[in-house]
Amino acid sequence: MSTVTASSSREHRITVRSLADRKRKGQPITMLTAYDFTFARIFDSAGVDLLLVGDSLGNVVQGCDTTLPVTLDEVIYHTRLVVRGVHRSLVVGDMPFGSYQVGPEDAVRSAIRMVKEGGAHAVKLEGGTQVAASIERIVSAQIPVMGHVGLTPQSVNRMGGFRVQGRGESGRARVLEDALAVEQAGAFAVVLEGIPAALGREISRRLRIPTIGIGAGVDCDGQVLVMHDLLGLNDWTPSFVKPYANLGALASQAVRAFSDEVTNRKFPDEAHSYS
Repeated sequence: MSTVTASSSREHRITVRSLADRKRKGQPITMLTAYDFTFARIFDSAGVDLLLVGDSLGNVVQGCDTTLPVTLDEVIYHTRLVVRGVHRSLVVGDMPFGSYQVGPEDAVRSAIRMVKEGGAHAVKLEGGTQVAASIERIVSAQIPVMGHVGLTPQSVNRMGGFRVQGRGESGRARVLEDALAVEQAGAFAVVLEGIPAALGREISRRLRIPTIGIGAGVDCDGQVLVMHDLLGLNDWTPSFVKPYANLGALASQAVRAFSDEVTNRKFPDEAHSYS
């Protein structure tokens, strides 16, 4: 019986191959960020296809203004936590700034650490033509790679802020060239962030690999959101985000109720005490 159960679990696990099938069949792909065991377990049970251990943890977990301070060791740590919570989702570890910019050999060493120490099923890195050689090298090491083009948060200083990319003919051509380079290098999917919806549609139709949009329109093959944005845990969310809950307000309400009951000696009561 245990053998049958294990086989069944493997058949239902999301893989690079099953994502390619989704693209061919026109079946949308879901993706969320996750940073710990508890939320990974919840998202996995809810049927989310991909969990990204994003370097966005610098913003939503560590309280930094950008993702740039996040280290490889920190992403590996959070990836380990997320992997423990999943049975079905494919876990992608985000390669942080400084872990692949030096060159392809540096990139493959970082990717190997993400898989061996973090347990990641795949890695993600930002950029197009300039990181194509690194993608090829990582793929040659038998590690699946997800690309990321358009608005790339690790390039915030070069871009002069978090600005929509791909506007105008030259901007459109540059993002398209990057997306094609990522595919040619061997990536199994690519995130399209902060680009006009029409460009998101064009790239999704041109590429054979799945596109995962975030602020890139409805025609991408899948969509990703930062969990804190989706759950209403941030004070501010970008215009392209749709909050599906307001857990921040619920948490605040619960804490106030707890504080009030403790202050007035209503908690713990007899039902919550040992005799």
